[in-house]
Amino acid sequence: MPELVLVTGGTGYIAGWCVTELLRRGHSVRATIRTPGREQAVIDAVAPEVGPGDTDRLSFAVADLTADAGWDEAMLGVDRVLHVASPLGTTESGDLVTPARDGTLRVLRAATRAGVARVVMTSAANAASPSSYATDGVTDETLWTDPDDPSLIPYRRAKTLAERAAWDFMATHDGPTELTTVLPGAVFGPVLTPDAQGSVGIIARMLSGKMPGMPRIGLEIVDVRDLVDVHLRAMTAPAAAGQRFLATGEFLWMADMARVLRDGLGSPWAGRVPTRRLPDFAVRLAARFGDPTLREITPALGRRNRHSTEKAHRLLGWQPRPAAQAVLDCAESLIAHGAVRVEAAQPQ
Repeated sequence: MPELVLVTGGTGYIAGWCVTELLRRGHSVRATIRTPGREQAVIDAVAPEVGPGDTDRLSFAVADLTADAGWDEAMLGVDRVLHVASPLGTTESGDLVTPARDGTLRVLRAATRAGVARVVMTSAANAASPSSYATDGVTDETLWTDPDDPSLIPYRRAKTLAERAAWDFMATHDGPTELTTVLPGAVFGPVLTPDAQGSVGIIARMLSGKMPGMPRIGLEIVDVRDLVDVHLRAMTAPAAAGQRFLATGEFLWMADMARVLRDGLGSPWAGRVPTRRLPDFAVRLAARFGDPTLREITPALGRRNRHSTEKAHRLLGWQPRPAAQAVLDCAESLIAHGAVRVEAAQPQ
């Protein structure tokens, strides 16, 4: 039966696809936006993907994860919540933990006050990973990343503590609201707008020739459409209540991703995709003395740990598409939306 579903962070990459698929399935959707005036941008992004008149079931609420105002109003009449948004990266102080944790608690407090049936929260696979990326083996949802490990990058610590805070809060709540968390890997697949967000920016950089070579880094790739599908399955499946679900997808080295792009797109579109591999020492040297943005990826060099998605397969019937398809569909979508300059990919 169609319900009213609140999606947080309506202008985001994953949230936009959540709004799209919910409308396709007949639900009414209320999307939160941080500031007034962004409503039309969301409508314009999702309208080409849904049927005529479907956006009539889309409404908006102004609510910022860093402030209390607006969240009770956003929850009025809501049946279920997809808490996709995260304020990570919006703080000027450099503190990622506080906004991520406090934003999650604002959503949960408002949802429980409103008697929402279930909240599905987007966490991250790196909240269920060994502290050392070099650890061998396959891990599942029973593992929690140690947030006290001093080697953790701020992003991993913030995502872990935000999800921990959510479960701790729900442990003290005796009302009808249920919580489920979804832990994705690197999210690729088609885009709804030209703005390259999150993991998608990696593909855009590869196509535009902004990467000098491929570091020895592997990603567990999930297509954004499959990630949305597992959110929606978790939103309604009785067995999903109170559960964590990894949604990591197939593993590809970045060099393999480059090969997928070159083979799938050919010339001129993949003409600037790097072909050479960067040795680990070169990446570490650049991170130390050159590009500080590389410091957060150096722990992942040569990583061997993988995640199991058996639980999502077994309890939710989830079956993601191959990683190569997600990578190629992402690239083709970026090109179609003009996010990558065609002339930059042409041979000189």
